[in-house]
Amino acid sequence: MSGFLHIPRMKSITAPLITSVEKGPRLFSRAAVQWTIYAMAAAAALLAALWFAGDYGQEQAYRALDARTRNAATLNAVVLRTVLEKQRSLPFVLAQDRDIATALASGDPARFHDLDRKLESLIDETGASVIYILNKDGLAVAASNWRTPTSFVGHNYAFRPYYSEAVKSGAAEYYALGTASLRPGLYISRRVEGPQGLLGIVVVKVGFDQVEEDWRHAAGASYVTDGHGVVLVTSVPQWRFMTLTDIPPQAQAALRESLQFGDAPLATLPIQPHSSEERPDIVKASLPDARPADFVRVSVPVPTAAWTLHMLAPAAQEVRASVREARSLAVLGLIPVLALAAWLLHRHQRILRRAAQARLAREELERRVGERTAELSATNKRLEFEVEERQKTVLRLQEVREELAQANRLAILGQVAAGITHEINQPVAAIRSYADNARTFLARDKPAAVGENLSAIAALTERIGTIADGLRTFSRKGTGGVEPTSVAEAMDGAFLLLNNRLRQQGVELACDIPPPHVRVLGNRVRLEQVLVNLIQNAMEAMEGQTDGRVDLTWRQQGSETELVVADNGPGIPPEVMVRLFTPFTTTKKGGLGLGHVICNDIVTEFGGRLEVESVPGQGTRFVIHLRSVQ
Repeated sequence: MSGFLHIPRMKSITAPLITSVEKGPRLFSRAAVQWTIYAMAAAAALLAALWFAGDYGQEQAYRALDARTRNAATLNAVVLRTVLEKQRSLPFVLAQDRDIATALASGDPARFHDLDRKLESLIDETGASVIYILNKDGLAVAASNWRTPTSFVGHNYAFRPYYSEAVKSGAAEYYALGTASLRPGLYISRRVEGPQGLLGIVVVKVGFDQVEEDWRHAAGASYVTDGHGVVLVTSVPQWRFMTLTDIPPQAQAALRESLQFGDAPLATLPIQPHSSEERPDIVKASLPDARPADFVRVSVPVPTAAWTLHMLAPAAQEVRASVREARSLAVLGLIPVLALAAWLLHRHQRILRRAAQARLAREELERRVGERTAELSATNKRLEFEVEERQKTVLRLQEVREELAQANRLAILGQVAAGITHEINQPVAAIRSYADNARTFLARDKPAAVGENLSAIAALTERIGTIADGLRTFSRKGTGGVEPTSVAEAMDGAFLLLNNRLRQQGVELACDIPPPHVRVLGNRVRLEQVLVNLIQNAMEAMEGQTDGRVDLTWRQQGSETELVVADNGPGIPPEVMVRLFTPFTTTKKGGLGLGHVICNDIVTEFGGRLEVESVPGQGTRFVIHLRSVQ
């Protein structure tokens, strides 16, 4: 149309903005650098956690293994002491034996032969390796192994320290390799005294084969060393007579001359210290037929003996398990931290990206606005000469708009007026009836009845004002005035408003009034409006019907009270039922279609609901559900 102002179409701003936002390589490059730094830091943190956790797990494993090994070593030392104490009592008892003293004093070979059999019988009971008797010159005169090819009988052992020491101090203990049997053992000797002094020496050789066999069932290695550091008893046979450290040449020569360890090379044990700490003591040892491995070494003294018990416990498997567990826990604890850091970095970059996008968009928008301003300025100069021609058109357009607005206001005013008329029509009729009655009573000189009618008229007038206020509240979508309300009073009010019209139309109203204590959450006047609207609609639907009937009943269902308005009219057509609560839906001539809408709004505002059931030809049933008040 030539009468309207034409404005040139502006170019799209969105595409240039997107293009400008995409021009941010510097931002994306910075994000890539930050993610690279994060990845390097996360990898470093993970490696550090694994390293520290591995070190901690290894230390804990060593400490736990040291504690267990020390307990086991202490127990083995006690067992070894028990074996020694048991065998020490034997030479003490034999040194007091009268048969031995008599045989040594007499020097009779027959008596010595009897001692052979006696000592032989003691072997099985005592668990000793050999029991033998030396005379005062160190010659073996009786022995428990007198039947064996390696019998000690007839051999002189005066060179042995256990003989010379027992002669000097009365008792001695000496661990050595047997010169005849070539089997190691502990020699426990006891001096036999006679009336004239020394008679001889009782010697018990104790072997530790059973102890060593028991130790072999445990993992690792166990061994006992003497004061020189020479291995005496061990679960590893190849380590016997090896030494903890190098023995000085002079001391080594003295040991060889004494024949204590035979011709053993006295080599150093294949054990190298792994750490300088005292506890736990970690060493690397080479067991026979096995590769060098790490062990936890524990050393405890053997009570009542100048020996030391050592135990080597393998550590590799337990350390691996402890390290694996510690590292697993470290990784599990570090993962949430790294995830949180990644989320924070992502969030930071997202904020920066949005800020950059907003800045670029703002700059592009400013540029586009400048361009469009220049274009509009040029266009404005071209359009100035058209303004005068089109002013008349604009004025006419404004007049049309004012007319439409005025028509709209009149339509709204008509709707409100129709609604108010619809709601207060019956109270006005009742007021007129009461006024006529008052005139009649006044003519009959009945002032009391006139006063009652005037009071009723005043109450109905107040009710009309309340209804109008309620309608204004609906127009403002207000919710005020909800309180405990007597159902009986609301029903009485509705019956009062519609009583005359019911009689005129010949419709029967069956009203079941509840007790006064039955109350619901609502408002008396507005609840009356709902009942009046529903009953009035039922009456209008049954207009011209001779047997019209409206039932107003109530019942309580749990926490709700139901008010039922039912009629026996023609029912509501299905096409009207689907939009019954839509404004301006009506089947009456001249009806506005606001009654059901107002009813539904009031009930909903009370916190209840309005339901309708209708069967064509069988009547309609409205059910008002309201919350009960105790």
